[in-house]
Amino acid sequence: MQHPLLSKIKEKSAEYFAEVQAIRHHIHSHPELSFEEHATAAFVAGKLAEWGISYQSGVAGTGVVGIIEGRNAQKHCVALRADMDALPIQEENDTTYRSQNAGVMHACGHDVHTSCLLGAARILNDLKAEWEGTVKLIFQPGEEKHPGGASLMIADGVLENPKPNAIFALHVYPHLPSGTTGFRAGQYMASADEIYITIEGKGGHAALPHQTIDPIAISALVITGLQQVISRKGNPLIPSVLTFGKIQGGFATNVIPGKVEILGTFRTMNEKWRYEAHQWIKDFTEQTCAAYGAKATVEIPVGYPSLFNDPALTVLAEGWAKNFVGAENVQELDMRMAGEDFSFYTHHVPGCFFRIGTSKEGREFTYPVHNSRFDINEEAMITGMGMMAWCVVNYGS
Repeated sequence: MQHPLLSKIKEKSAEYFAEVQAIRHHIHSHPELSFEEHATAAFVAGKLAEWGISYQSGVAGTGVVGIIEGRNAQKHCVALRADMDALPIQEENDTTYRSQNAGVMHACGHDVHTSCLLGAARILNDLKAEWEGTVKLIFQPGEEKHPGGASLMIADGVLENPKPNAIFALHVYPHLPSGTTGFRAGQYMASADEIYITIEGKGGHAALPHQTIDPIAISALVITGLQQVISRKGNPLIPSVLTFGKIQGGFATNVIPGKVEILGTFRTMNEKWRYEAHQWIKDFTEQTCAAYGAKATVEIPVGYPSLFNDPALTVLAEGWAKNFVGAENVQELDMRMAGEDFSFYTHHVPGCFFRIGTSKEGREFTYPVHNSRFDINEEAMITGMGMMAWCVVNYGS
């Protein structure tokens, strides 16, 4: 039997598309970096106020949280989350809505996420006499920057009063055409921790290495040795990635420097192994450097945890998506070693992080996220706002 709100949500998604498109153009052309989303937050709050939706500003700095109560509001609470921050990238697209802020761009689709959540809020507010429970609208800052806006919003009480029974979020996905969705139950994305290593030796003339402690030579041993540590000490059935993206030291061909700095990232799908690996990285680096007379300082600030999609909730959401966009437009996603701070929520509340396709027939709008030419087929937002609203009205029904 067809859900009585299916056709209404589809109709309203199409009806509000032009308005949501204009919202996206405004946000995209005025991007703000992580934890600096003051104008974006004010714009979001203004829209909620315009539609008569109660909200709280200033959560974790620039976060905004809205509340819509349906019938029998105490029955349950569903949270919907969107991130608002942009990246330090110079946009190269030539559109009427291209970034007006030099060196800042919505290259990861957070403008799309925020616009879709505003569209879903409008739909749910219109239909609040026809669905049960409460929906909490989480407009989050700082997804792109440590320690992650999600962790700060949780610390500021976003998962309390009322406590959500479930939380959903969507993310743009240029690998799929618009109108499609993607799901993966269970482990989906990796933890993401940054690594900062400083190796202090003793500088000197390149022709007299015996009078020095060469941090460049030692750093080569550390980098290659740590790859062996991860592959030999970690269970091969647990996905793990150790990558060093920056090494800095030295200033001439004939000078051995006194110091080398190495920056990298460690990612895995298992929280226990994650912290064991941190210790192995520190111990191996310090002991290797000490063996050659150097001193190592290793800092591994704890970043985002792994993202776990609650299996039961995700199976339900995938079924709802098949009803909403058709079974042929629902895809099974592969695991990804990228990180997402939505993971913080999934360690407190059953969560489902899903994808909406944003390319046009798989031929246009295919630039990846974090690219200076990233853009979307905007009709994807019809699916995005509709799916968010659809998850809320189906939950608990």
